[in-house]
Amino acid sequence: MRHRPVTEVMTSEVVRVSPGTGFREIVALLAESGITAVPVVDADGRPVGVVSEADLMCTQAAQDDPAGALAGPSAPAGERVTAGELMSSPAVCIGADATVVAAARTMQRRGVKRLPVVDTAGRLVGIVSRADVLRVFLRSDRAIRQEIVEEVLGQVAGVSPAAVGVEVDQGRVVLSGSVDQPYLAPIVVRLCRAVDGVVAVTDRIDRPGGTAPADPAA
Repeated sequence: MRHRPVTEVMTSEVVRVSPGTGFREIVALLAESGITAVPVVDADGRPVGVVSEADLMCTQAAQDDPAGALAGPSAPAGERVTAGELMSSPAVCIGADATVVAAARTMQRRGVKRLPVVDTAGRLVGIVSRADVLRVFLRSDRAIRQEIVEEVLGQVAGVSPAAVGVEVDQGRVVLSGSVDQPYLAPIVVRLCRAVDGVVAVTDRIDRPGGTAPADPAA
């Protein structure tokens, strides 16, 4: 069993800018490319920050508004502001050898919507977004069931794939049947939860002696 590598879901052709790219050029790139943020890279192609629509809006909001009741603080004209001044830095990145699960956890922990993907030298090779990460849940129920039967049940010593029933509906897994040793059931449940595309696991596995599942649903 393996988690899908982030390189399988990332965008490889990444729109990028340099620290000296101007405000208006960034706005144009976002509009033309249909994206909401762009990584800022140095001369060696290493991410040094990210400029998002939120960063651009902060600059716009700081401009004086002659028609408004309150004038904003003095700020440079938009065309003189550069990516190096606008960007959120340092860039939160993830390695190309990381998994989709690792990317999702990093996004959640750091509160970001996208991650530049870098090689071992720290150079930008792609970008992964929340939408990219969520694609793992588009796996077919058949593919999920096959992985559970072949790579989970088939590789846990002491568990017979023929003795454990596996039903998958919209990513929700129901396990039934029986195992020879009570301690094996929680292991099977935990491994099933880790399969890409699994939304929840319901444990209905019989234990020897009629022991009830400790955690019947997740």
